[in-house]
Amino acid sequence: MDIQDLSASSSASGELKLVNRLSESRSPYVRGHMNNPVAWQMWGPEAIALAKKSNRLLFVSIGYAACHWCHVMERESFENREVAKILNDSFIPIKIDREERPDIDRIYMNYVQATTGSGGWPLNVFITPDLEPIFGGTYWPGPGSTTAIKDHIGFVGILEKIRDIWKNQQQRCLDSAKEITAQLREFAQEGTISQHGEEGADGLELELLEEAYEHFATKYDKVYAGFGGAPKFPTPVNLAFLLKLGQYPRAVEDMVGANECKNAKEMVLSTLKAMTRGGIHDQIGNGFARYSVTKDWSLPHFEKMLYDQAQLLPVYLDAYLVSKDTEMLNAVYDIATYLTTPPMHSPTGGFFSAEDADSFYRPADKEKREGAFYVWTLKEFQSILGERDAEVLAKYYNVEENGNVSPEHDAHDELINQNVLAIKSTPEALAKEFGLSKENVLKILKEGRIKLLEHRNKERPRPSLDDKIVVSWNGLAIGALARTSAVLESFDPAKAKVYLEAAEKAAQFIKKELWDENSGIMKRVYREGPGDAPAFADDYAFLISGLIDLYEATFNDAYLEWADQLQKSQISLFWDPAHLGFFSTAAGQADLILRLKDGMDNAEPSTNGMSARNLDRLAALLDDETYRTRARQTCDAFEAEVMQHPFLFASIMDGIVAGRLGIKSVVVCGAGDRVDEWLRKVRARVGGMGVVARIGGGSKSEWLRKRNGLVASMDMEEQRVMVCEAGACWEELDMGDVERATRDVR
Repeated sequence: MDIQDLSASSSASGELKLVNRLSESRSPYVRGHMNNPVAWQMWGPEAIALAKKSNRLLFVSIGYAACHWCHVMERESFENREVAKILNDSFIPIKIDREERPDIDRIYMNYVQATTGSGGWPLNVFITPDLEPIFGGTYWPGPGSTTAIKDHIGFVGILEKIRDIWKNQQQRCLDSAKEITAQLREFAQEGTISQHGEEGADGLELELLEEAYEHFATKYDKVYAGFGGAPKFPTPVNLAFLLKLGQYPRAVEDMVGANECKNAKEMVLSTLKAMTRGGIHDQIGNGFARYSVTKDWSLPHFEKMLYDQAQLLPVYLDAYLVSKDTEMLNAVYDIATYLTTPPMHSPTGGFFSAEDADSFYRPADKEKREGAFYVWTLKEFQSILGERDAEVLAKYYNVEENGNVSPEHDAHDELINQNVLAIKSTPEALAKEFGLSKENVLKILKEGRIKLLEHRNKERPRPSLDDKIVVSWNGLAIGALARTSAVLESFDPAKAKVYLEAAEKAAQFIKKELWDENSGIMKRVYREGPGDAPAFADDYAFLISGLIDLYEATFNDAYLEWADQLQKSQISLFWDPAHLGFFSTAAGQADLILRLKDGMDNAEPSTNGMSARNLDRLAALLDDETYRTRARQTCDAFEAEVMQHPFLFASIMDGIVAGRLGIKSVVVCGAGDRVDEWLRKVRARVGGMGVVARIGGGSKSEWLRKRNGLVASMDMEEQRVMVCEAGACWEELDMGDVERATRDVR
């Protein structure tokens, strides 16, 4: 088919005339730009061929639906006709949803971070027709921007400069782009090759856990909790690592130190409490925002992402298990409720991706504002709650007459006189201040919260929903809800059932709509049908992890069988036989200049860290030595980098512990009160290394017995607890010695 039939037309003079093609996309983010005067193209062979044919640079802009600064740049630049004319006349402009194509995003984010020292979204990069980058950055102020800094070049100036350089110094651009791409390729290989197979390499030692802990202890904010200054991110993978330090086998505690493990736990508990009470938490509804602009957790960027909720849920769950603090348990219910109710929970199964940061304050408004759905004025409190109750709740939530947002954090004057709710008092203090009983204060707070929520839901348009179903993030949510259900089963079976049903429904949806049983291959995204993008290595890794958790919550070995199939597919598609570890993308993708490996943790755990953990868990459950070997190789692939900066690889720490101390599988046989009590105890442990299987007692275990010869030899009916490791099993000393038994599956 003629490229120009798809994306462009030619005038009588032969000049290329682009047309906006984004209506062809199913991505809410991409479709949101289909009425821009910019003639956006879809990423793919047609656009790349068009760039080559017209000898134009591609301008690639990458973002996501809930991104505040993406919206700002759209309003300032992509809706501006001056900007559109330059882009349409001189470039091939392309819009990409980073959540659909994280592979493209990672390549050019690496470039921007390497050349500017920072990154973020929107990610904007100019690349040659051979896809090699020549210049990039994040948000650039558009015409008339209120955030523009005097004497700093804006987006129009950048476009004009790049256009002129390409026109007048094209060979210089091409030479520079090739050199930069070679450096990116070299950087991508660094550390994943350097030590593997070298004689004398000792491998990854437990001391690395101590070094990682020391880094976090140094970075801990003793005033406001969390790590580092502003902006402040939760980074759940780091919190999970610190919380597990004291729950690993005794040798880890001996290495790190008992006091250090205790301090790690306290740092996490303090951080989680600060977040729960802070503006990053939706105090009226449910869920947590992406991150805090301020170091005291008071002012968030208001977008809510599925992957944050899905990672924070098991961290809060583990925090409750180690502390028995009801504040942690309340946060568990809060997040689980957010995941399993509208708008995040799809009626057909699966979990949607995000809610936007920006929204209309009133239905008749023409312009969206950041946080409009979430912020309040004191007058609103008084109108909704009445004078006395408004005064009590205003004290509790830090609501001030002139607002509680500093002007320095309000670049667009959207939060003048507005208040972001954060808990700044206690019922006891309020009772004393207002001369009320504590019970009366609690009643006022509870009823007031309900009134505020009802008003918000009735009067304010909800932020836009990104209703893509992404496999990797759904895998995280499936695992989180499955674990939560297993813990709650013993004291809140009704909620446990709701959360488990949601997890199972999501798994069934992905299996039906996005997985091809014959090929073993998945698609990454579902929205109005399966998307075009293949599933990436993280989709396989996160879903496998969720399925293992789902198996341990149900003891239905169909989930374990599917996890095993997916693991084989992940190895087949993404394994690097030369230098070990998993590439993020499968071989042979023509629209990529690099195959990257995801080793370091970020907002999500690294693909390879999660994969190593999956392989260890599957090896223990299935008595599979091949998986055990792959787990060691996956960790070893990043040996040089981990040894240099262990704190960047928190998700690989499980693999280091398993490599040095092994990992145990416990098989529970039969049925009865003692077995039920043992399972209740083992499910009340922090999510760690060991795994639990069950045969008999109503469990579905036919496939497992065929797959694992050790399990096949066990008596399904007799109440027993068998501990297995490295191809051997032994009976636990005494079913009555539950505490000793549970220590074996740390």
